Amino acid sequence: MNLCEQCGYHLKMSSSDRIELSIDPGTWEPMDEDMVSMDPIEFHSEEEPYKNHIDSYQRKTGLTEAVQTGIGQLDGINVAIAVMDFQFMGGSMGSVVGEKITRLIEYATKEFLHLIIVCASGGARMQEGSLSLMQMAKISSALYNYQSNKKLFYVPILTSPTTGGVTASFGMLGDIIIAEPNAYIAFGGKRVIEQTLNKTVPDGSQVAEYLFQKGLFDLIVPRNPLKSVLSELFQLHTFFPLNQN
Repeated sequence: MNLCEQCGYHLKMSSSDRIELSIDPGTWEPMDEDMVSMDPIEFHSEEEPYKNHIDSYQRKTGLTEAVQTGIGQLDGINVAIAVMDFQFMGGSMGSVVGEKITRLIEYATKEFLHLIIVCASGGARMQEGSLSLMQMAKISSALYNYQSNKKLFYVPILTSPTTGGVTASFGMLGDIIIAEPNAYIAFGGKRVIEQTLNKTVPDGSQVAEYLFQKGLFDLIVPRNPLKSVLSELFQLHTFFPLNQN
């Protein structure tokens, strides 16, 4: 579970490990695995070309992109799940990440599945410019249909770090929002804010426990009981659906 045995600190976790932790054995069915990023704006870099950058991370992580999406069972309950991976370009959200998540939401809407998105991201991917920012609106629009029109149940899980465009869109749109202990959650990073506004950001003000006290999300759940907590939430929603008259 990537937990410190002494203090219980939550270390970073790969998307594959998190899927193994959350989904019942033998039930995981990945979606859109062959979808890969191109170079839509022909991003110029004096260092490594963007396409080579992608290829390097694919070899390093064994992933095609910064998110894995698919369906499976959680304690026997059918769910659709997207898991972002910070090891792949800081979990940054480009066109493919946005498209994979949107397709998952649309599939969950069609099949009436509970939805989980595990967030771990530095935000929008600068190498794809405004196309990255457009993913925020695209995913949010799909979630609106899923939640408001179909009355289905969405739970985002905010892990460390969750920042930028992910925080500003689907990370904060859940019916129940869960954070991991001591997770770094923000829109702008501490250094960026301090350099832009020339003001000091208090230590600990962008940590889950502080933000929970301010009402930013609903629960802080350690990894050990997370699967059982999600199972109870989904069972509760089955008994008391959001579309109940």
